[in-house]
Amino acid sequence: MPRPLTRSGFGGITLAMMIYKILRRPEWDAFRAAGQTAGAPVDLADGFIHFSTSAQVVETAARHFATETNLVLVAVDPRHLGAALKWEPSRGGQLFPHLYRALRLAEVVWDKSLPLGATGHIFPEGVI
Repeated sequence: MPRPLTRSGFGGITLAMMIYKILRRPEWDAFRAAGQTAGAPVDLADGFIHFSTSAQVVETAARHFATETNLVLVAVDPRHLGAALKWEPSRGGQLFPHLYRALRLAEVVWDKSLPLGATGHIFPEGVI
């Protein structure tokens, strides 16, 4: 069950410490039904699940989901992903979190709709 989003985070975890995954609603629904996911088609093709930090997630949304509606933003505490989480260079040499195993639903701290506004996606308060 998703946990509530607050300004201070959840259980001492701040929003800045979270990593984020953007999923299309059908992908999120399938993830919830199965209890785990190997990710979206791009993740399956690359062999790992792509995540973004709070500093990266807006650009990720703009580059890969620019005109898409019906998205879900999923927050995960990276401390619970173990050695399967690797920080690897990507856009402009920035280190991005990549998960080399399935993500379990129990590892999701919260999920929120990510609506598309006139100037881009509208992120939950405190994420960016």
